[in-house]
Amino acid sequence: MNSRQRRGVILLLLSVLCALGAFAGVLSVIGDVNSKVGPEVTAYRVKDDIQPYTPLGPGRFEKITMPERWLPATAVTDLAQTEGKIAVTTLKAGSLLQSDMIVKRPALEPGQQEIAIMIDAATGVAGKITPGSTVNIYATFAGERGGQAAQSKMIVAGARVIDVGELTALTPSREDRNRATEAVPITFALSTVDTQRVAYAESFAQHVRLALVAPGGSTPPDARDRTYTLDKDK
Repeated sequence: MNSRQRRGVILLLLSVLCALGAFAGVLSVIGDVNSKVGPEVTAYRVKDDIQPYTPLGPGRFEKITMPERWLPATAVTDLAQTEGKIAVTTLKAGSLLQSDMIVKRPALEPGQQEIAIMIDAATGVAGKITPGSTVNIYATFAGERGGQAAQSKMIVAGARVIDVGELTALTPSREDRNRATEAVPITFALSTVDTQRVAYAESFAQHVRLALVAPGGSTPPDARDRTYTLDKDK
């Protein structure tokens, strides 16, 4: 073996040693990262924006993986946790799904029924009524030809809201241009009698409005205070 060949062999050996050193360095870095990051776990993020009070389902989320040490304690790791739940606030696309973003949809109690009616978005809801809220339901009736005065009646006291739908555009008839142009479907849990009252008011009252009841303020009003006519202020 001449000197040129020996130099070639030496350079080849040096190249192999450098490659092995680089490989060992990479393995060391990977091992260091793994030791700092730890194992990965499954989590979920929101696919598209979800509006408040919207019923949730698996199709609204996508599966991701992330290091367990970086996963918040409130992160949802099983989509079964979303069953029967609704969004508390607007869930933005790409957000990590967490348990404090969702709540259980209020359920019916024995003897109750669900009834949904459209409520004027401007005067009846104003964005403050949410599932679980307690409201008083008022209806206004026009006076009759026989001389009976127009009345405002509290038809249901302490009604429990179980769902708030999406804002819906209305198309008033030509004879009814003063009606609201936007409304929100509100679902209540009511007794049979109160359900009938609400159904009657929706059909025959000029307007149906909601009044939010403060927490702890659900004491039913006196029967004399449930009906109002203008002559009471005279």
